[in-house]
Amino acid sequence: MQVMPEVTDEKPVVLRCGANRISFDRPRIMGILNVTPDSFSDGGRYADIPGAVSRAREMVEQGADLIDVGGESTRPGASPVDPEEECRRILPVIERLVSDGSVPISVDTRHPQVMRAAIQAGATLINDIEALGSDAAMDCALSHDVAVCLMHMHGQPATMQQLTHYPQGVEYEVGKFLVERARHLEHLGVDRERLLIDPGFGFAKNRHQNIELMNFLPELTRYGYAVLVGLSRKSLLVEQPWSTPPSERLGASVAAMMWAIQAGVKIVRVHDVAESRQAIDLYQRLIHV
Repeated sequence: MQVMPEVTDEKPVVLRCGANRISFDRPRIMGILNVTPDSFSDGGRYADIPGAVSRAREMVEQGADLIDVGGESTRPGASPVDPEEECRRILPVIERLVSDGSVPISVDTRHPQVMRAAIQAGATLINDIEALGSDAAMDCALSHDVAVCLMHMHGQPATMQQLTHYPQGVEYEVGKFLVERARHLEHLGVDRERLLIDPGFGFAKNRHQNIELMNFLPELTRYGYAVLVGLSRKSLLVEQPWSTPPSERLGASVAAMMWAIQAGVKIVRVHDVAESRQAIDLYQRLIHV
């Protein structure tokens, strides 16, 4: 018999990223900064340090509440990047953004070596697609006062789209994994205000499963943890992705984002910050009339 963990309506009201506190009095925007040559949507656009820093500052001006810096593409089929190369790409960017002091900086990585270096550079959130799956990654989270985002994925980026079999149903398996993982970290001493969970849209899920997970979001947000989602520009949002490039998926991205927010999601990870902020601001005005 399938048994999910107990539902609770008690949720953290802030995200604690080191000394930073991000209130959940409204939906928050995490701006995506890919310092990579091969990310699915904007690979190569911000691969140089000045361009990446400029783009991050632009997103902050547009209303981003956090910036998520990544140096390794994790799109389906992507090849791994050596951690030393990943550090070379992202550390100078993180250091400059931290010196700005505008918003908390997140590091999008699955490599413990990169996590530690990014934290030393000033990052205060670990965004790990492998949900701290290694002992070294777990130790990094436990030994530093940083927030952690736990994402669901099977396999590796190069193989994950071949691993979409969920015998007990995608909603059940994803939900159970995330909640049990988060509760394990709490048991080890990580405060709930430092934890985010992410269902991992597009990671080891086919189109139908992604839609099922979108409909599952209202329930996922009831397990006591703040939920983050990344739906921006993903192929799952459009019927014919091969004829609709990522840069032309803005309408679907905003629609999916607003669906997630209405479901109770606290943080949305987006490429298009200005448009997302505009939509969220209108939504906030409408619900407070």
